[in-house]
Amino acid sequence: MSVIRTPGGLSLRFRPRALGVGAGAALLAAGFGLVALGSGDYPMGPADVLRTLTGGGTLAEQFILYDLRLPRLVTALLVGAALALAGTVFQSLVRNPLGSPDILGFTQGASTGALVVVVLGGSSLALAGAAVVGGLGTGLVIYALAWRRGVHGYRLILVGIGVAAILTGVNGYLLTRAPLMDAARAVLWLTGSLDGRDWANAGPLLVVLVVVAPLVLIGCAPALRMMELGDDAASALGVAVRRLRLVLLAAAVLLVSFAAAAAGPVSFVALVAPHLAKRLTRAPGPNLLPSMAVGAALLVGADLLAQRAFDGHQLPVGVVTGVIGGGYLVWLLAMERRAGRL
Repeated sequence: MSVIRTPGGLSLRFRPRALGVGAGAALLAAGFGLVALGSGDYPMGPADVLRTLTGGGTLAEQFILYDLRLPRLVTALLVGAALALAGTVFQSLVRNPLGSPDILGFTQGASTGALVVVVLGGSSLALAGAAVVGGLGTGLVIYALAWRRGVHGYRLILVGIGVAAILTGVNGYLLTRAPLMDAARAVLWLTGSLDGRDWANAGPLLVVLVVVAPLVLIGCAPALRMMELGDDAASALGVAVRRLRLVLLAAAVLLVSFAAAAAGPVSFVALVAPHLAKRLTRAPGPNLLPSMAVGAALLVGADLLAQRAFDGHQLPVGVVTGVIGGGYLVWLLAMERRAGRL
């Protein structure tokens, strides 16, 4: 732990390794993004991309970059960072490495809201709004069912798994009721896709991230670190445990819901990114900022792989994150079993 003292008497503590991991992941995300912006049916070299981003380039290059490729990249960065931050908060609150919105039912709730719009017929804007409402509504239901003189980790996990199973069945039924073309579009969205994303998809998530991320990183991070010692120890140190848990759960559900509205329920980023960040930083605590950088790099890299892995055919980004995350989950379960925690 290093400390910087300002002339005004303010002390800033940071871990150099964690700072380096965050900066390295951010640079990796920028590198992936530069490659993604320059590749495609109209290839552009890194110099051409940078020149166009700084105001140069031809009209065709400006159109391709600003209207087609840059919105997709920005959406991927925001979704990856939001999911990683939400996943870190969930894992810290439930004190369980499997605490993830994918497993706890929040992404399934967002999917249910979106599928209702698909069945009833509605615009893409209505679908995104319904995904947010579905995610928030599921959060309220899970919180209410898990409440018993407070919300504790394993109870929240068990209730979340049960709600996720119910919503998975509901989502399957809703798909059978949708018209064929709408069902095909819904399946693509449910997989998690960045195809055709524009600034309207990135804008709402950017606003939420700008508001919620500082609240979590600056206002709640020290208390969240104390909560990892246990509720009794945190309360003895002056932390309002119940109020903080409610605020953090609300923040995480908001992030997950708006991320799902922007790109669909992209799987496993919220689970994998916090683990990778903790292993790279080797630091205790939630590692919020490094996790956000790792999540952004992970999703941008997965999207680049999804676009370029097969010539002439693009995969939804959720397929790539699902393969990577599913393999990681199997490995994590094996390690937990070997350590005697399962």
